[in-house]
Formats: sequence, C-alpha cells, structure tokens
Amino acid sequence: MLAAKAMKGAGWLVLSRFVGRLIDFVTLIILARILVPADFGLTAIAASLIAIVEMVLEVPIVQALLRRQSFDKSHLDTGFTINLLRSLIVTLVIVAIAWPFAQAYSDMRLVPVLLALSIAPVARGLASPAMVVFARDISFLQTFIVELSGKIFAFAFAVTIVLHGGGYWAIVANSVLAAVAGMVVSYILAPYAPRLTLSRLSDFMTFAGWFTAAQIVTALNGQFDRILLGRFLDKGTFGQYVLGNDLSIFPTQSFIGPAMQSVMAAFSSINTDAERMRLAFLKAVRAVMLVSVPVCTGIAVSADLIVELLLGPNWHLAASLLQFLALTVLPIPYYQTLYSFCLATDRPAQLMKISLIELALRLLLIPSGFWLMSLDGVVGARLLIAGGMFLVYLLYVRRLAQLSLRVQILNIWKMAVAAMAMALMVTELRAGLAPLELPALAEMLLIAPAGLLFYAAVLFATGMRLSRAAGHFALHDRWL
Repeated sequence: MLAAKAMKGAGWLVLSRFVGRLIDFVTLIILARILVPADFGLTAIAASLIAIVEMVLEVPIVQALLRRQSFDKSHLDTGFTINLLRSLIVTLVIVAIAWPFAQAYSDMRLVPVLLALSIAPVARGLASPAMVVFARDISFLQTFIVELSGKIFAFAFAVTIVLHGGGYWAIVANSVLAAVAGMVVSYILAPYAPRLTLSRLSDFMTFAGWFTAAQIVTALNGQFDRILLGRFLDKGTFGQYVLGNDLSIFPTQSFIGPAMQSVMAAFSSINTDAERMRLAFLKAVRAVMLVSVPVCTGIAVSADLIVELLLGPNWHLAASLLQFLALTVLPIPYYQTLYSFCLATDRPAQLMKISLIELALRLLLIPSGFWLMSLDGVVGARLLIAGGMFLVYLLYVRRLAQLSLRVQILNIWKMAVAAMAMALMVTELRAGLAPLELPALAEMLLIAPAGLLFYAAVLFATGMRLSRAAGHFALHDRWL
C-alpha cells in the first residue's frame, strides 16, 4: 500500500516537473531563436550568484517537518517566520554585493539583473508552509497545480517581453514571475494565516545544522564552474556552455528529482526497519537508473539533433558540449536516492561529507582542466569528477545501508550494459542514415524509438521483467 501511494505521489511530482520543464523548453526555444547566446550568458552569471546565496541561506523547513512524527500550527508559524527572516537577509546580501560583483565581471548590467532576480528566492521562501501537509500525506496534486500555474504565468509574460524587444529581461521575468505566481497559488490551495513566532525554533535548528552546512558546499559544487567560466569566457561562449549544461540535466530535474520527494516520504515512514530500508533503497535506485541511464545516453548520442531541433543554428557549440555533459549526469540519480536515504534516517552530516569530497575534486580538476585545455578541459574534468563521485556514492551506501558493492553493482549493471549496447546500435544506425541526409526531426523520430526498443530488448534478454501486482508495477530480476 505504501509503495503504491508513493508511486502515485511520485507520478504527480514527475508530471508536475515534466510539464513545468516542457513549458520551460517551449520558452527556451522561443527565447533562443530570438536572443543571442550572450544574453543567456549575462543572465546565467547573475543567476549563479543568486543560486549560491539562496542555497547558503536555505533552512530545511519542509524536510524538518516531514521527518517529524507530528506537527501543529506553531511549527508552521515558526517555519514561516524563519523563511521571512531568511528572505530579508537574502535581499540585503544581494543589494550589498550587486555592485562589486558587477565590477568584478566588468558588466554593470548585472546590478539591475541581480536585484530583479533576488525577488524569486524571496517569493519561494514565503510560499504557504501549509503545503507541507500535502507532502506529508504523499499527495502532490497541489504541488502540480502550484508549479504549473507559475510556469504558465511566467511563460506568457516572458514571451510577451521578448516579442516586444525586451531582450534578456525576458529571461529574468520568466524566473521571477514563476516564483511569484507559485507563491500566490500556494495560499489559495493551502490557506494559512501567518503569525510571527520562533517558539519552535529548536525543532528546526537541530535538523538544520549539518543540512545547512551541506547546502553551502552543494551551492559551491553546483555553481563553481559557472562562476569561473563566466569570469573568463566571453558571454556568448559561456551562454552556449550554460544551455548545453541545462539540457544535460533535464532528466534528473524533470523526472528523478521530483520523484525523490515521494521516495523520501516513503523512506521516512519505514526508517526504523533497517532491512526494509535496504530493500526500499535497492528498488528505488533500480527504478531511477532504469529511466535515467538510457535517457542520458540517448541525449549523448543525439546531442546535435536535439540542439538543432530545440535551439536552432546558432548553438553548434552547445551541441558538442551536450554530448559529453549528458554523461556527467549519469551518477546523479544514485546520489539523489542516497540523499533521500540520509535525510530519512537523520544523517545530514553524511551529505556534508559527500559534498566536501565533490567540492575538493571540483576545486582541483576544473581550474586545472580550464588552464590546460580551456572549455574542453572543463568538460573532461567534469567527466572525471562524475566517475569519482559514483565510486564515492557506492562506498557511502555500503557504510550507511550495509549494502555491499557487489549487491549494489548487481542491482544496476544490466542497465549500464543495455545502455552501452543501445549507444552502439544508435551510432551505427545514424551512420547508415547519414547518406540519406534526413531532416533532424525525421532522423530523431527514427532513432529514438529504435534505441528505446533495443534497450528494452537487451534488458529482457538479461532477465529483467516489469510486472503488475497489488495495483502497481514492479521491476524485478529473474536471475537474482
């Protein structure tokens, strides 16, 4: 019953994120065909700073409430008050550093862009805390409505602005208005009357210590390459890198990330049973890798077609970057499952340690790669970091969940083999189709289903089966 409820909740979250990302893609296509890469480079520099400030100052209100056995109105009031104070601090920090940051990047346009973008984290922080009640019940229809409303509202305004010559301000408006509209809708769906109090502060701060420290390191991990490259590359080249990277992380943002909220809720409900937690972890990892591995591999072998179809002829560099950046995403779903496991078992300190290892690798390899081979060196460094971190994830799961490396590898190796076979097949198919000089859309419509069917066939041949029982689907390996 719990598994079925978790899958239903995950379904709404995945649908929410997928539809939201679909709207983002439509917006991106329109903006990319009207604006130039330098416009995306400019706004990406500002967005990177905003992301760091937002994550550094984030307090895990929802996560802290989800892991409690019960909570009342005073917990919601305290959570709202904390977020209000955090929003004020975010605003003050951005105002204080906007001018020197713009001077450091030799572009004073960053000042108004930063000030405008700072509205988004404030709006997200002030959303109705009562939305957590739905998450606690593993019911995410309301989350779907909130995200969809914000995306549609932002899309309409962004397209209007760019069509009227607003330039890069359309990108800014899209980010800000989605957050503001989402905040408004959250109060419609989850009415809440704020009362300022910090009476339950200790309940949040006990959980927030290691989590907040881990968020700081995670922010640096996620934005370090952008901060570095934004400073030394021209904005056009940087814009190509940013969009290539954004396309590469589409699978984890659209499918895996939102599903993990439901998985964490399910983990939290069984966190006192070590054996059930181990089995639940293996099932969750197998499910997310089943989807993410072929998608990332498929993006890598068809990057040129994807970029041509979505962005147009001005983004060739983004295509050459995407085929490698997509492979760096492969270990992320494994980490996302481990992340949910750590939060559900009250081990945020372990997330901090993992993030510190990744940060050390990034600080060492990315500047070295950039110094040796410029942008190609950065992509190579990210591939090395992805491989190293996957090994780290395996070792931490062995320690925290008492699952041996052998058990973990046996759980997912068939997806890796099937994906490699699929990549070889698609590469050969594309070589055979090359003399026909098909349009990008026609070629994609041929290779995508062929690759998916071949991937499924290899999994079936190695003993993987998808069955339906107790009202939901389950993936199992007949040879284990």
